[in-house]
Amino acid sequence: QLQASGGGLVQPGASLRLSCAASGLTFSAYAVAWFRQALGKDREFVGGFHRGGSKPMYADSVKGRFTISRDNAKKTVYLEMNNLRPEDTAVFYCAASRTIILSQLRVPSSYSNWGQGTLVTVSS
Repeated sequence: QLQASGGGLVQPGASLRLSCAASGLTFSAYAVAWFRQALGKDREFVGGFHRGGSKPMYADSVKGRFTISRDNAKKTVYLEMNNLRPEDTAVFYCAASRTIILSQLRVPSSYSNWGQGTLVTVSS
C-alpha cells in the first residue's frame, strides 16, 4: 500500500515537498514514480525511479524544478517541488510496480500499486 501526503495551497514560486510511504512492499525492488492529474486532463508522469539504485527520470515540464528521491530504509519516496507554477495544480499520485521495464516507467497503466492522491494547488 502507498500513502501520499504533503499537498496544499501555495503561491506561485513557492516550494512544497510530497511524501509517499509504502507498506507491505519490498520497496527497493520496486519502480516508483509520481504522476499528476489536472482537472479534465489525463494522468501524466512527473518523475520516477526504475529501480532502487537507478537515476531518476523526469518529465520535461518539471526538469530543473522538481527533484524526486527515495529512502529505501524508510520505504518512502519524496517529490521536492520548487518554483511552483499555476499549471502545476493537480492531484499528485505516487505509484509503484515490481514488474515494469524501463520503457514503461512513464505509462500509468503499467503500475499496479497507487496511493490515494494529494492535491497541490498553486494560486495567488
